[in-house]
Amino acid sequence: MTSASPAALSPADRPTPRAGALAIEAYVPGKSKAPAGVKLHKLSSNETPLGASPRAIEAFREAAGHLEIYPDGSSTALREAIGRAYGLDPARIVCGAGSDEILSLLAYGYLAPGDEGVFTEHGFLVYRIAILAAGGVPVVAPETNLTADVDAILACVTERTRIVYLANPNNPTGTYLPFDEVKRLHANLPGDVLLVLDAAYAEYVRANDYAAGVELVSGSQNVVMTRTFSKVHGLAALRIGWMYGPAAVVDVLNRIRGPFNLSAPAIAAGAAAIADRAHLDAAVDHNALWLTTLTDKIRALGLEVTPSVANFVLVHFPETPGRTAAEADAFLTARGVILRAVSTYGLPHALRLSIGSEEANRAVLDGLKAFLAGDARG
Repeated sequence: MTSASPAALSPADRPTPRAGALAIEAYVPGKSKAPAGVKLHKLSSNETPLGASPRAIEAFREAAGHLEIYPDGSSTALREAIGRAYGLDPARIVCGAGSDEILSLLAYGYLAPGDEGVFTEHGFLVYRIAILAAGGVPVVAPETNLTADVDAILACVTERTRIVYLANPNNPTGTYLPFDEVKRLHANLPGDVLLVLDAAYAEYVRANDYAAGVELVSGSQNVVMTRTFSKVHGLAALRIGWMYGPAAVVDVLNRIRGPFNLSAPAIAAGAAAIADRAHLDAAVDHNALWLTTLTDKIRALGLEVTPSVANFVLVHFPETPGRTAAEADAFLTARGVILRAVSTYGLPHALRLSIGSEEANRAVLDGLKAFLAGDARG
């Protein structure tokens, strides 16, 4: 029996994906390669330059000796370690394969086909993907000065709205909403709308008017906070995220997540990492120093930089030929300096720069200076 060629098949001859699936544009990670012969400085994925805690690495290696055994499906040791670190009830914590998985599980748990999910104009791309994958309808709220606007978000809420995603701080802009504004947003949402506070970069923020959301979650039934081990803890390769939420939301996610969604090495390394406060403090201090330094020095070169509280900055380029973001990206890549193009976020004239090591940061500054000077040697 011969099978028909793909071109000869009609839509009725193959499975039909659910509504919204084909509207998803696959997430494209930051570049990670440089041309041969130049040293790579990868500053495209907001990774910490300090790497993982030595205690996390040791725990990972120890767990590697027992790879034949299934992990604890409840991630008990990790949830308890998170609870100790933040003074939270471990029973109200869910762990996932990166916060990406949790953001998607929330959509699967609370969006029926045709329900609406709201996020902001330059918000994390995973929100749109999660909403569409669940059969929901993405609704985009405009921002003001590249910052989430509470009134604009509320104006998007309808009787079909079931979930609102808020990245705070936001990626890729680095901007944030003060906690009073977050509370105002929550106070004006209907009780049956779930507010998701994505605080992936919370550890880096030093602004006095910022809060990640623990207080709001603790006293509410329709707010959750998500966090990650991929940034300040340096465990991006292990894919560890977590959520703190009301008992009812935690129950929903535990029903629909995979039974072993975190590996045993990830659980062990995560529990060790969050207990190593000295390593976390060193990462935050390094970031604070270079966030200010890079912002000031790049502005001194004549480029606009969006004020950031995270571990990256958004650098804006003119549309003048020879000075564009795309040309700067190509120029820097040739020198081994890899930044993140953010045209998929609606920012075609900007590049996102992660805070790297001192060597990498100086390479960025040297590269930008050469680019703006018209140094054709790259």
